[in-house]
Order: sequence, then C-alpha cells, then structure tokens
Amino acid sequence: MSTPTSDVLIIGGGVAGLTLALEVADHRSVTLVRPAQDDQGASRWAQGGIAAVLSPDDDLDAHINDTLVAGDGLCDIEAVRFTVTHGPAAIQWLIDKGVPFTPEHDPAARYPYHLTREGGHNARRIIHADDATGRAVVDTLVDKVAQHPNITQRNDLTVVGLLQDPQGACRGAYGSDANHQWHSLTARHTVLATGGASGLYRHTTTPAPSSGEGMMMAAELGARLMNLEFQQFHPTCLFDPEGPAFLISEAVRGEGGHLLNEAGERFMLALDKRAELAPRDVVARAIDAEIQRSTLGHVWLDIRHLGEKAIRHHFPTILAHCACRGIDITQQAIPVVPAAHYSCGGVATNLQGATNVANLYAIGETACTGLHGANRMASNSLLECLVFARSCAQALLADVEQHGQMTSGSGFQPPAQAAATVLPKAVLSDIRQQMRTTMSQHVSIVRSATGLSTALTHLKSLLNSVEEIQGALTAPEGKRLHQTLQLALLTVLAAQQRHESRGLHYSTDWPSRQPEAVASSLAMNDLTDALATNR
Repeated sequence: MSTPTSDVLIIGGGVAGLTLALEVADHRSVTLVRPAQDDQGASRWAQGGIAAVLSPDDDLDAHINDTLVAGDGLCDIEAVRFTVTHGPAAIQWLIDKGVPFTPEHDPAARYPYHLTREGGHNARRIIHADDATGRAVVDTLVDKVAQHPNITQRNDLTVVGLLQDPQGACRGAYGSDANHQWHSLTARHTVLATGGASGLYRHTTTPAPSSGEGMMMAAELGARLMNLEFQQFHPTCLFDPEGPAFLISEAVRGEGGHLLNEAGERFMLALDKRAELAPRDVVARAIDAEIQRSTLGHVWLDIRHLGEKAIRHHFPTILAHCACRGIDITQQAIPVVPAAHYSCGGVATNLQGATNVANLYAIGETACTGLHGANRMASNSLLECLVFARSCAQALLADVEQHGQMTSGSGFQPPAQAAATVLPKAVLSDIRQQMRTTMSQHVSIVRSATGLSTALTHLKSLLNSVEEIQGALTAPEGKRLHQTLQLALLTVLAAQQRHESRGLHYSTDWPSRQPEAVASSLAMNDLTDALATNR
C-alpha cells in the first residue's frame, strides 16, 4: 500500500477544492484528489453566475436580507453576514486569476462587468461568464493548479473512507485505483469538497451528481450532519427523458422568461407577487402542481419575446445545447421540469470549514455552514465555495499541529496488499436505481408522513440487500452505494423529525411553519438506532 504524505489532502476538484488548493499551496504541500474528467462535478455545470455586492447601486445589507428571506427563517445570520461581507474580495480574487467574466457594454453602467438578476434577489448582483460561469471558473482554476509545483493531483483514485488516529482525529483518506489496489493518503489536515447529494434522486441537473458519499465519510468518523431534509429542486431542468440532464439557468427567468402551463398561460402571476422570480422552492412547487394537473409531464419556459439578438447574447450555451436536442429557443418555448439540484444540508461546519472531528474540514456543497437555511438563494452557492475555501485556507495556514500516529478508522481497514473486491455492476446499478425511484416518489418536492414511512422501509430493505452481497463493503462500488443508502435513510429521518413546512421541506401533514426555526442535526448513532428498529 502506497502512503504518500502531505500537509493538506483535498478530496474533490470543483470550485471549492481548487480554490483551497491554490490558497494554501504557496506555504503547504497539497494533494488534490479529483476526477480525471472535469465534467463530473457540479461546479462545471453552474450556468447562472456568482452573487456578490459589486455595483455601487447595491449594498451588503440588501444581499443579507434577500438571503435571509429565501432561507425561510433558518439561516445562520452570522454565516450569512460573513459570506456576503467577504463576497466582493472573493470575486476580485477570481478576476485576478483571469476568469473571463462577461463585460458590461452599457456606458452608463457603474460596474465594468455585466450583472444579471435571479430569483430571490432584489438587485442585479450576479456576475457571470455568459451562461457557462462554472465552466469558465473551473477551467481557469484547473490551469492554475496544474502549474503549481506544490500541488500533487491524483485522478486515479476513488476515495471511499477516512483515516483516524487513536485520539479520534482525521489523518487522511483511503481509496482504490483502476486496478482495484488500495491506497492510503495521510495528511495533517483533510478537507472534503466532494459535492452534495442530488444523486439520491432520479432526475438531476447534472449528468454525474454526487450522492452524499463525502458526507457519510465524515459521519463515519463522528461528524454531525445538519439540515439534510432541505434538498433543493431547480425549477427548470430541460425535459428530455431520453437525453442527459441539462439545467436551464435561473438567469433565463431573471432576464424575463415566462413560465407557461399546458394552455400557454402564465401561472406564477396568480401565486406570488414576484412571479417567475420567486424563490426556487415556491417556483418548483408551483411547477410540480401544474405538471400534476396536465398531460404534458412538463411546463414551458418561454423567452421568445426577448428577441433572437438578446437570446444569442445572454444564453449562447443554452441556445446551442437546446438546438442539438432539436429545440430552437428563439422560436419555441422550452419544456422544463424540476430536478434535484442542490443540497442545503451537509456536514456541519464553522466559519472556517472545521467539523467537530479534529483535523477534518468540509467546504462547498458537502458542508452545511448555515448560509442557505431552508432554501438556497440563486447563485449564493459558488459564492459560498469561494468564501469558505479562502477562510478554510487561512485556518489551515495558521495551524501548526504536528503529525500524530496514523491508523485506519471508520470501521473498515483497507487490506494492506490484497486487491479490492470486484462486484457485479448490474446488481449495484439496479439497487441504486431503486433507491432513486423511492427518493423521487416519497422524499422530493411534496412529502407526507405515509410516504416517508414507505421510503424508510424500502431503503432499509435496499441497505440489507447491499450488506448481504459477499464482499460488498470491501469493494469501492459497494462501499459507496452503502454510504449513499445510509445518507438517504438519514435524509428521511431528518424529514420525519421536521413537523412543519419550511423552505424546501413541504409536508402535506404539517402545512404550517413552527414558531421557531430549528436546524436538524443527526449523527451515525441516530442511523444505527433507526436501523435497529423492526430490523
């Protein structure tokens, strides 16, 4: 077993992981584990942009207030203020790195880059690179990372667990390579930047979404998970059952797009004074209700009235992608459906990304900082990645803790020499699809006590099926599926415990909000107790 050692081990190569690597590499050795294909993470697929107070016509308190309103009472005000306050500096950092943001061509504008507006925002504060902001940011940062001599990239490993010393501190991670050989990567500090849990659901806005594996790796070491029940469904994903997932950016509605029902009528006007620019949970539920009433299986997003010139200018990526799927958005309305998009919950952290496990940090969508509360406001996610990666970097650079003894933890010791078990992919794929169907049917936009109970029973059965497969927990694919099912179960438990409707969690049994907003908090022992019941 190879055991390279570095000061900082970063698992995940989206905007959060890349930013952290660049911020610490001048002073610390860094190992960055990221997929060989850059399109596997959610960051690259982010279209709309990054929210920050950049225009002289905007102000920090307005951004803070908009975020609190969208979060439906559950935001951590300290986290919101911290993020918004550090936003402008984070954007300037990207500009200095060379990210090609779209310039402003209006001579009367008071900021050199074009700022758009999205749902929940009461000002134009979304800086973007056309309609492919994530790709522009990732490409720029990947190039910088590749040039840095103090960053070692590993794209040959699938990490499945974390290492822990006798005192309970995290000391790195382990995983297997393409030849099914185990490797341990020891480190002074380990940072999870592994993405969210949209892959728990059947329809998502990214082709290869994470399924919360990183969250469960942290939980296995004792980290607490917060607000798992708040899974955001993006209102507008391209409806094409035969093709890959593709997000239709919220910026399309921000620039004046209209949502139409089967009869070709705008339906948001009667539901919310903000119409198509209402927060995502409101829009997603409205679309879901229209779909239930219609025969189409989708609604329409219409931007034809903006004119071909404006469409080509603002949305070249969406225009080109829809064209290759047979839809000319200058002449046709776009068929859209809600799809799992962003996990507002995750590993509980402080403002430096630290978890309750020593030497273990989490940033990006893997983490739950309290910024998003019960509903993430549009384009605050990439902002969170940048701000907390930079804050985490400062904490790591200030820490002078010395290496301790390294041993494997989390109940699974990778074999020293033996190859990892290889399992039949068809069996695992079938179990994963059953899980996604169950989550989509019972734990999505609208929930009920009966549906959640049904989901819990189904997911327990699927977890048992994995555990009964010989060698499943010593195979990377089996281990990751086991983690995914565990996180799905914890998500159901969190939803069952919330006896109200708030933000992204809407229950037909508890349609009103409780007077006080309380964050949910679960740990591995909560899952153990639930599995012991009626097993």
